[in-house]
Amino acid sequence: MEDKRFAVLIDSDNISAKYISCILDEMTKYGIITYKRIYGDWTSPNTSKWKQELLENSIMPIQQFSNTTGKNATDSTLIIDAMDILYTGNVHGFCIVSSDSDFTRLAGRLRESGMDVIGMGEEKTPRSFRAACSVFTSLEILLDSDDDGEQAEAFDDVKKVGNGKRDGQKGKSNAISKSVIEQDIIDIIIEGENEDTAAGLADIGNRLVKKYPDFDVRNYGYSRLSKFLEEVPELEVRKENSVYSVVLRDSERNSEEIIEYMKGLVKKSKKQGIYLSELGNLMNTKYEKFSVKDYGYSKFSKFVQSIPELEIREDSAKRNVVYWK
Repeated sequence: MEDKRFAVLIDSDNISAKYISCILDEMTKYGIITYKRIYGDWTSPNTSKWKQELLENSIMPIQQFSNTTGKNATDSTLIIDAMDILYTGNVHGFCIVSSDSDFTRLAGRLRESGMDVIGMGEEKTPRSFRAACSVFTSLEILLDSDDDGEQAEAFDDVKKVGNGKRDGQKGKSNAISKSVIEQDIIDIIIEGENEDTAAGLADIGNRLVKKYPDFDVRNYGYSRLSKFLEEVPELEVRKENSVYSVVLRDSERNSEEIIEYMKGLVKKSKKQGIYLSELGNLMNTKYEKFSVKDYGYSKFSKFVQSIPELEIREDSAKRNVVYWK
């Protein structure tokens, strides 16, 4: 199979020269680099650290004078070049290296044209640009990364981790909360169980990168997705003939334990019963990651009704109350 061809376009205004080796090494996972261009005002003393790197790595510098204070001419030049390269039809994708949200629309436009868009930038990179890319990698983790090759056999198998939390609030590290990722993985496994299929390591990685373009296990201190999953208490990673699969650990035992706890709460309430909402709150307090979806239900009330000893009735105020039969 022919390697994919990529154009690497670097915004020197907000990317340090120390990252260049990491950037080029990372791109070998995706294909062949056919364009290597970097944009900036090379008459400025701020770009002096780049000059030796350009020679050693055969990167073409594109000169753009800062004609007007407050206006970023470099961004405009990079965008125009990207569109020119797109229309040549000579590449399968682009790598845009910048921590600037100004390239968000460019990334979106390139993807609309069927291009793979690999984004790279520092942790400060806004969520908008990260989400616009096919895959986004934080440059800081590349400096410390000891890549074992498992994550990037090809573009479609790259397991990448992102920024921002599910509620839209960003954490200090700009990485998605690990608990959010763990719950997404559990949901993927349950979905597979409903379809009577086992969740494979690559399947989980592909699903996560589609949802979070900047998902990368290296953000959490791991070099392998399998090691990340092995340390999730609810999951069990199995290996058979070099093929990994992931299942929920002791799900049947956990289900029995949860049902018995729920029955105990309702029985303790005696004849007055317990409000359905209160029962749900108590379950979430006892079991932090409790979710009825783990047991095949979309509503808590349906889960409660599945337990033979319990029933739900409305009181005079039309509030749902759970009783022991």
